[in-house]
Amino acid sequence: MKIRPCIDIHDGKVKQIVGSTLRDNSESKLQENFTAEQPPGYFASLFRTHNLVGGHVIMLGPGNEEAACQALNIWPGGLQVGGGINAENATWWLDQGASHVIVTSYVFYRGEIDYHRLHMLEERVGKKRLVLDLSCRKKGDSYYIVTDRWQKFTNVSLSPGIMEELAAYADEFLVHGVDVEGKCKGVDRDLVELLAEISPIPTTYAGGARSMDDAYLVKEVGRDRLDLTIGSALDIFGGTGVAFDEIVRFNQKEGS
Repeated sequence: MKIRPCIDIHDGKVKQIVGSTLRDNSESKLQENFTAEQPPGYFASLFRTHNLVGGHVIMLGPGNEEAACQALNIWPGGLQVGGGINAENATWWLDQGASHVIVTSYVFYRGEIDYHRLHMLEERVGKKRLVLDLSCRKKGDSYYIVTDRWQKFTNVSLSPGIMEELAAYADEFLVHGVDVEGKCKGVDRDLVELLAEISPIPTTYAGGARSMDDAYLVKEVGRDRLDLTIGSALDIFGGTGVAFDEIVRFNQKEGS
């Protein structure tokens, strides 16, 4: 297990937000935990210096392309990119330095898995450079993939069959526990356990981590099969629960 970095970009700036408050309606209240003074490239350089590989740059809405490119250009091959990725622009993002493209809404279209789009993506970028974002919310006893700024439920629930099916097209999965994401109240233990049980390929869990205790919980409950992303709790993003140096030491100890 390792802890992966993240760079979330909104309105051209690196931010930490409560993702479930991000909506297309400009009148909706966006809950921001942190806005960085430094540009995205600063964080990309920091992660590169400490060899924190496999992190993701997420564009939260349109108008963030230049900021995302800045981070990718500083560490070619060291970061993944997501947010508005489709079959038409995916190879362009790889050319900008992304190791992988991360895709959700384009594939999980109108509440369904759009296999035509999924096949097209795999053909254009290759399985080894595609990450499927299976970010989800709980409904009843199941976790359902959500799209469109995490506001729309699909009819696709996380199950062994679905995970095996999707793994045929992707190199990794990225899964935000949307119900706890950005709230620093602890990880979604049930979701971590489920992912460890049913995911057949490398998977990164994100959402709710508030301290290094959560990292060790994910390591234990996730049976060393999942990676973790820590955002709002991290001191470089204005948090007080986790020091950046702790992440560096954790990854060094784990041999990442």
